[in-house]
Amino acid sequence: MSSTTRVIQYGLGPIGGAMARHVVERAGLDLVGGIDVDPKKVGRDVGEVIGLGRLLGFSVVKTLGEALRQSEADVVLHTTSSYFDSFKPQVIEALEAGLDVVSTSEELSFPWLAHATHAAEINATAERAGKTALGTGVNPGFLMDSLPLCLTSICQRVERIEVTRVINASTRRGPFQAKIGSGMTVEDFETKMAAGRMGHVGLPESMGMVFHTLGRKLARYESGVEAVVAEKRVKTDYFDVRPGQVRGLKQVARGYTDEGEFMTLTFFAALEAGDEADTIKITGSPDLEVTLKGTNGDIATVAIAVNAIRRVMDAEPGLVTMRDLPIVTFW
Repeated sequence: MSSTTRVIQYGLGPIGGAMARHVVERAGLDLVGGIDVDPKKVGRDVGEVIGLGRLLGFSVVKTLGEALRQSEADVVLHTTSSYFDSFKPQVIEALEAGLDVVSTSEELSFPWLAHATHAAEINATAERAGKTALGTGVNPGFLMDSLPLCLTSICQRVERIEVTRVINASTRRGPFQAKIGSGMTVEDFETKMAAGRMGHVGLPESMGMVFHTLGRKLARYESGVEAVVAEKRVKTDYFDVRPGQVRGLKQVARGYTDEGEFMTLTFFAALEAGDEADTIKITGSPDLEVTLKGTNGDIATVAIAVNAIRRVMDAEPGLVTMRDLPIVTFW
């Protein structure tokens, strides 16, 4: 890895913008491009768009090709969509252009359970190009998969794993508050959830990574979601939620071996949620319970993606996951 890594930020929403700002402030990284399809951003200086407070001398463009005409690059930080049907062409294009990819697309974090065909295509593209692609983030990518797996390293026996994440969404960005249904009626919430484009994405990916890594056969996978309804008015910078409207959600996923339930993942995110924390319980020898407080999902996602750059650039070509890399640390 050279002393300075040239980075293109692909996607300049709230997370992408924060990631681009962090790249600018990190030694050893050089932000050389910004991509977004929003017509309100295209053509403006990237520094202005990401709220840097100064100009960077290059503008936001719509395509990777345009960004590469502005400057050569080494890696793409990719923050556009959670879903394969939207992000797969973007990741493949970046790999074919000779760039490593670190993406926060949840379905890319461990795609072999639910998206094996897509995963094989990206892996083959990466191997042909001699480049590496990684899907990561705070969750999936850390809290419900790679961190519990790391904890099992001090266990002689693992019988069951439970992970519970509680988020006070009042402190999070507007798109996140919208994603959990804030301000909707319960009926609209259930309709949107049934369409499959709302709520937390990544529970099957986390489940798949843990089962596969521990050599467990996933005999059955179940998941469900329910609305968390406001009992009083809840007001944020983005939503004014009345009693009876949705203020968040609770999603639970359960993974079973032939012997019974082995892993339970609970994701609770709501406006004014109390007791915000991440708790991992491992039943075995020894029994473990670890509670992590202070995990800001936005900050953590930016950090883990940027910190993963050097591991990805040093990795063997192909589609990799967090469990395949040496431990990602701050550098």
